[in-house]
Amino acid sequence: MTEQRNVSAQTHGRPDLTGEHRLGDAGQLVFFLLFLAVWIVDGFVLKFTVAFAGAAMAVRIPVGVALLVVGVLTARASHDIVFGRETEEPRVIRDGVFDRLRHPMYFSEVLFYAGMLLFSLSLAAAAVALAAWGFLTFIARFEERLLLDRFGADYARYRDEVPMWLPRPGKGRRK
Repeated sequence: MTEQRNVSAQTHGRPDLTGEHRLGDAGQLVFFLLFLAVWIVDGFVLKFTVAFAGAAMAVRIPVGVALLVVGVLTARASHDIVFGRETEEPRVIRDGVFDRLRHPMYFSEVLFYAGMLLFSLSLAAAAVALAAWGFLTFIARFEERLLLDRFGADYARYRDEVPMWLPRPGKGRRK
């Protein structure tokens, strides 16, 4: 299985990282750039699919900004946990935001798309955001298979205890 994992996943040269889909970074960049292009062109220039353009701007903007801020904080916290320091013994990460979500980095991307969509309400940009979410789900499931192969029952328990996308109210997973 190690041979297959090395062919289909990248680990950024660190043995303590299990890996990610080899097209994950490029795919995320493509969706990000496509989203921005559609969001700008449709949302502010052509306005072909802009829905409810005047809808409660006083609510949309602060909520959009709040989603962006929470997304940035979540991305930073999860990035610091995963890439901040190399661990000697690979393990299932259950620290910080990983106690609340299995994929906080990808969740922060979803928050970015949602926050930006509130600024324009472009249906075309929403379609791209939904496709990006589908892609994120695909690569998250791929990574979960790698983690299950590497950590077995420990990761299966974590997967059962911690939600994939939406944090549960309360203090994280049950201990």
